[in-house]
Amino acid sequence: MNLRPWIIAAVLAAVVSCVRGKDAVDEEVEHPLPPIGFYFDDFDCVENAVRNGETFSGLMNRLGMSMDEAYAIAQLCDSTFDVTKVRAGNAVRTYSDTLSHELAYVVYDMDRIRQAVFQCRDSMAVWIYEKPVVKQRRYADVSISSSLWADMAKAGSSPALILKLSDIFAWTVDFFGLQKDDRFRIIYGESEVEGESIGIDTIYFARFTSGDIEKYAVMFDQGDGGNIYWDDKGESLRRAFLKAPLEFKRISSGFSYARKHPVSGQVRPHTAVDYAAPTGTPVVAIGDGTVISAGWAGGGGNTVKIRHNSVYTTSYMHLSKYGPGIKAGVHVQQGQVIGYVGMTGTATGPHLDFRVYQNGTAINPLTLESPSAEPLPEELMPAFDSTFHARLAEMDSLATAIPDTLATAL
Repeated sequence: MNLRPWIIAAVLAAVVSCVRGKDAVDEEVEHPLPPIGFYFDDFDCVENAVRNGETFSGLMNRLGMSMDEAYAIAQLCDSTFDVTKVRAGNAVRTYSDTLSHELAYVVYDMDRIRQAVFQCRDSMAVWIYEKPVVKQRRYADVSISSSLWADMAKAGSSPALILKLSDIFAWTVDFFGLQKDDRFRIIYGESEVEGESIGIDTIYFARFTSGDIEKYAVMFDQGDGGNIYWDDKGESLRRAFLKAPLEFKRISSGFSYARKHPVSGQVRPHTAVDYAAPTGTPVVAIGDGTVISAGWAGGGGNTVKIRHNSVYTTSYMHLSKYGPGIKAGVHVQQGQVIGYVGMTGTATGPHLDFRVYQNGTAINPLTLESPSAEPLPEELMPAFDSTFHARLAEMDSLATAIPDTLATAL
């Protein structure tokens, strides 16, 4: 009897059995759960939101849990999630069984990154899921046609980028005196979650051009975490005084020695700059100093005066009210709120009358030359120069590669 065919058949059967056994084992292997803790596709999802005045237990009861179950899962939250921090308007989603419609999970958006996940069936559980944050390096190139805010916003740039840029250049660029065709070019970092921006991380390098004038902002930490933005010569961009003491709509009246008063009609000096702004707009000290008076000043209404040093004093008039703790003798820091725009005293509308005195003589605030903070130490200049030229080369390369691009991802 020839056994060879039988042997071959037995071997093939064994191989098939092994393969089937491997397939069977593969079918039994469970894929790892996604980071949030369950598969969305396994459930029916309903979008919802927290209502005004709704408590955590009331919310969970409305979403499908009994009050006893809602209380039980609230007890599980403990230090994981503060049930008193549920906020009206925040998104909340329910995930229910497609057949039984039994509530399985509730996901509450704590903010744009964190979500509280509540497992509502089987064994109850609570955990926090954080969405992955993607860091992007971006480039923006904006030429002014009306204003920095309007032009960048029109181009889709984040308001946070505009605010950071204005903070960096606050001591050296008059953002309310920008001219048509002035240009800002910026290399910056932005964080995104699920393709949406959640914030501007860092401005690495910025270049402002106005006619023949060029001003730079170079991020460079000298090691102590302070004064991290410098110009191309290693001078700090931080100055003793801010360019303006508030965010204003327009300059309603400039510095003049012969202005017709809007109320009395008399022609007399107006040694101030009037900034038109809505009532309640915060007014800040343009530099460190000591409040020498905070009170009623006749036609000037509620007024705060600050002595910055032996040379400079500033005055802020027509305030609707004073900032917290502002009174004579109090030391204030640059950028601290010292009052709010109003129209107290003699005024035809809400505005800030802002005055600067140099050695007791009123000077035009718009032409005030502000001294610089300490420059970079000599020993750090080689490293700074290397950083500056590397960033400049990168920007020039981007400007060539991506012309007329506003906020292009790199």
